[in-house]
Parts: sequence; C-alpha cells; structure tokens
Amino acid sequence: MHASRALLVFATAGLVACSGSSGRGGFDTPAPEPGDTAAPAPTGDFDTKPPPTPTDPPEINEVFGHSASRLYRLDPKTKAVTEVGMFDGCGPIIDIALDESSTLFATNYDALYKVDKATAECTEIARGKYPNSLSFVPKGTVDASVEALVGYEEADYVRIDTTTGAKTKIGALGGGMRSSGDIVSVKGGKTYLTVKGGSCTGGFDCLVEVDPATGKMLKNWGSIEHKNVFGLAFWGGKVYGFNDEGTLFEVTFGTTQLATSVIPVGSKPADLSFWGAGSSTSAPLVATPQ
Repeated sequence: MHASRALLVFATAGLVACSGSSGRGGFDTPAPEPGDTAAPAPTGDFDTKPPPTPTDPPEINEVFGHSASRLYRLDPKTKAVTEVGMFDGCGPIIDIALDESSTLFATNYDALYKVDKATAECTEIARGKYPNSLSFVPKGTVDASVEALVGYEEADYVRIDTTTGAKTKIGALGGGMRSSGDIVSVKGGKTYLTVKGGSCTGGFDCLVEVDPATGKMLKNWGSIEHKNVFGLAFWGGKVYGFNDEGTLFEVTFGTTQLATSVIPVGSKPADLSFWGAGSSTSAPLVATPQ
C-alpha cells in the first residue's frame, strides 16, 4: 500500500474512534461554511500499469573478420565482403569478439580494446597479455547475470573483465587438445572452437563443441578441412571460418559430420591473411527467408 494512503486510512480511523468515544454524534456531514471549496479530486500520482517487459536485443545480421591491420565485414545473407578500414591505434590485432549488442572488442599482443565497428577506431581498455581466441558467451553460462568475454590460452579457458582487463582462469579444454585459433558462441545455440593436438590429426584444424561454462570439450566434429583457422563466426545455423591464407569459408552441419564451402572475397588483396573473426551472441540460430 502506498504510504500516503496508509496514513490517510489511519488518520480517518482515528477521527471516527474519537468521535464515537466522545459521545458526539459527529457522523452527519456538516454544512459547508461560506467560502468553503470542495476537496480536490484524486490526482492519480502513481501509475497502476505494470512496467513493460524487457526485450532481448535484436538479432544481428553481420559477421566480422580481420587481418592484422584491417577490419572486414561479411553480410551473411548476400555473402558480400567489404572492408571497414584500417585499425586506428591498436594494431596488430590478434582477435575480436562481439557482445549481444554487437559492441566489438579486440586484443593485440599488449592490450585489450573497444573498437568502433563502423570506423575501426580503437579505444584502449587495459594493458596486458590476452588470448588470440576470443568470444562472448551468453548470460547464465560463466556468469549468471551478464555475458562474459572468454578465450583460450592454449588449453586454458579464461575470462576477461571488459572494464578492468583482469584475466581469470576458469577451466580447461582437455583431451590433449589446444586452441588453434578461435572460439564462437551464440545465445540458445552451441559454442565452437578450432583446435589442434590430441585426436585431431591429418594436418587440418578440427572443430569441437565446448561447454561455455567450463571450456571443456563436449564433441569433436573432426577436420574443418582447412588449416590455421584463426577466425570463427556464427550466423543462421552456420559457422564461418577465416584462415591465415585469406580464405573465407562456410561450415554446415549434418548429423555426425560437417562440410565446408569457400566464399569468394571480391577484390581480395594478394597478401590477405585473416588473423581472427567474430559475431554477436545475438546472431540468429536460423536464417530468415529473404
């Protein structure tokens, strides 16, 4: 009950009790004195409507890849690749990650940055040594209340505070494997990592599914049919790989196996080498029809 209403109720009750105990028959409404005015009507000084239900961030229809010095954008619907520009004030960049609002973060060998994805301009957050495999994982995995920025340092699974830059080990990959390049995660979907070592043999990197809460491997999908896949992204049920030879490819999943197909990069520089990639955790799980 609103405090002012409670006071009014108790005050009224007190007046009634006093009138009865004094023996005065004060229940009749007295005639108004000359010049009296009617009491003001209620003003409705609070809203009885329930607050609006919070909505999830909109689905993000973009994927980013990068070389050491330049940021690129892939439109996953049209497969068109465009150059955003050179990183301004933070190269060479070794990986990127995007949160649910598609805010872009990046690391180089010495620092953590926030990056304007429209201009590739960097703002330093903290100095330190950070992983070259980064992703945000959804709320409710590593942290119950917020998304978390995570990465792998070889086989160690770490969390990075996006405000202070503090880094904390929270798990390990296991299976004798180590990260070969990148991790990607999406709300309501899976978390994937490119790996080498252990049962991953044959010269190509392998793609594994991992537990985003602990970093432990859950399933090995086998060869990803490319080597040195330093960038991973997700959109519409497909994983996108970016490797050091400048190859961009799409990964589709069957029941037990995966398949890959190369996506042409128009006006591709002869020396293009992808060093990383990223996509928002709000990327759609299923592509919407055009």
